[in-house]
Amino acid sequence: MKNKLKILSLLCLFLISCEDVIEVQTENTDKRLIIDGLILVDPNQQTTPVAIKASISSGFFEELKPAKLSNIYLRLENGGYINLFELQPNSGIYQPSGDEVFPGEISTSILINQKISLVLEYNGETYQAEYEYTPTVPLDNLEFGNGDLFQGDETEVKVSFTDKAGRADYYLFDFDYNNYFVSKDEFYDGQEFEFSYFYDEDLPPGEQVEVKIIGINKDFYNYMSQIIVQSNTEFNFFQTPVATVRGNIFNVSRINNDVNLLENFPLGYFAICGFDSARITAE
Repeated sequence: MKNKLKILSLLCLFLISCEDVIEVQTENTDKRLIIDGLILVDPNQQTTPVAIKASISSGFFEELKPAKLSNIYLRLENGGYINLFELQPNSGIYQPSGDEVFPGEISTSILINQKISLVLEYNGETYQAEYEYTPTVPLDNLEFGNGDLFQGDETEVKVSFTDKAGRADYYLFDFDYNNYFVSKDEFYDGQEFEFSYFYDEDLPPGEQVEVKIIGINKDFYNYMSQIIVQSNTEFNFFQTPVATVRGNIFNVSRINNDVNLLENFPLGYFAICGFDSARITAE
């Protein structure tokens, strides 16, 4: 049985008079640490690139700035550690040193066979997140369709895959250009599933799109669902969202019930996820 789903995106129209000058008052928010800790794993590859990006949030309309961490490492369930380094100074991107053959990469078997913690130190505070690898399934087919939504100039992409039977699966789809969608197999466990995703404009001929199917756990699914609901346009879920959404990275500097400590958490998420991808080119 094949299930089909069409995704409808909300369109918001903002009408602004061209004769008036509008001054936008933005709220001054405290700077907050942001961690882009998504590690994508192809289990068929011997090694996996690891790059944890640390940034500092700033005011509205301002670019994020790289964060200088005093320490960062992956703590393995078997008791081992993998230290991460800022291989490119002032980049805010932290990677394992690796070797000349696989710089910035570690063995895939390490990532998929045990629970792993991310531990980092910033401004005298220690933060920690924990995640266990979640697998995915391959994409069966990816193609452009002829459907449209409201305006008639959208681009339809049709995606199909076969869910693994008897396992609670949650998926994050990356449709390129910071377009995301989440799904769970509650109603299509073990079945072939097909759905359509619509870009809100025609893609020019020759434009290439990469689509990823990413396996995530229930907590990451809930996190991404909140982010997507709050966002009516393209976004990067490791940047400051419309409202602050708590991820899975916590301040563990002192184990107590200090309210200030509990509120002092970074934005972003740490996850180790299996993925598959495919590319198509607009005609």
